[in-house]
Amino acid sequence: MYCENRFVLKWCSDSRKDWPLGQKKRKMNPKRKNGKENGFTILEMMIVMLVIAVLLFITLPNIQQKEKVIRAKGCDSLQSVVNSQIILFEIENDRTPSSMQELVREGYLRENQTACPDGRVLQIVNGQASAQ
Repeated sequence: MYCENRFVLKWCSDSRKDWPLGQKKRKMNPKRKNGKENGFTILEMMIVMLVIAVLLFITLPNIQQKEKVIRAKGCDSLQSVVNSQIILFEIENDRTPSSMQELVREGYLRENQTACPDGRVLQIVNGQASAQ
């Protein structure tokens, strides 16, 4: 490249093309007419969407099959919490609670803890919580 008096001239030239001083020459991609390198082609986007769809088709059935197991384990966990609260009630009051509503009324449980996530209602039978 040859430039005469760089401070006076605004343009330098080489044998192929003129460009402003201070800017880097961009290599032209032969596949793109305007020389822009940013962005994705439609084919690349379609491949990405295909991969995402395959991953969803693999994982969603497994999640749906596990939903019943998760709800059943949630009910078992809630029963153990209620049993712990029944024991705490017995220690503090020297008697067994007569109903779940009594535990709620006394502040041992919240109202939403009287039923399991799968819809079964918890009741106290012989001093233990059971789902009905």
